[in-house]
Amino acid sequence: MSSGARNTALPFDPIAKAAQTWSERIGSNTSMAAVTNVMRVQQILQATVDDVLKPHGLTFARYEALVLLSFSSRGSLPMRLMGERLQLHPTSITNIVDRLEADGLARRLPHPNDRRTTLVELTDAGRERLTAATTAVTGAEFGFVGLQDKELAELTRLLTKVRQAAGDFE
Repeated sequence: MSSGARNTALPFDPIAKAAQTWSERIGSNTSMAAVTNVMRVQQILQATVDDVLKPHGLTFARYEALVLLSFSSRGSLPMRLMGERLQLHPTSITNIVDRLEADGLARRLPHPNDRRTTLVELTDAGRERLTAATTAVTGAEFGFVGLQDKELAELTRLLTKVRQAAGDFE
């Protein structure tokens, strides 16, 4: 069982209980119940993904970087673009690429036309590791259990609305 899940189920839903108490003492609980559920589900998903990626020597951030590199049409991407696409601070993307490079999963290359730009390229070992890790995370459904494809699509649609309203993208 992943570290984000409990060993034994509680006999009641603690989030529903908290929402009820919130409603009685403070007022409307709709946003409180939603955010508490989202935060708990995030813990469950993170723990599941971490558990299945750990045997592959990857974190979710490094896995995402490998996926992004594998999706590139040229087989490499500028580090700056990787940071933008993964929505990470330049320091974070540098650390991720450092770890991938140290593990032989990616390599830095000079940009052929721009000396200020560093490209990151997926290695053959990176492709192999990515294939195995993808089998693992998809086999675990990325931690999403209890929802059908149609429900996952609706959840994605709703969460995308929140991200857009928060300014994540136009």
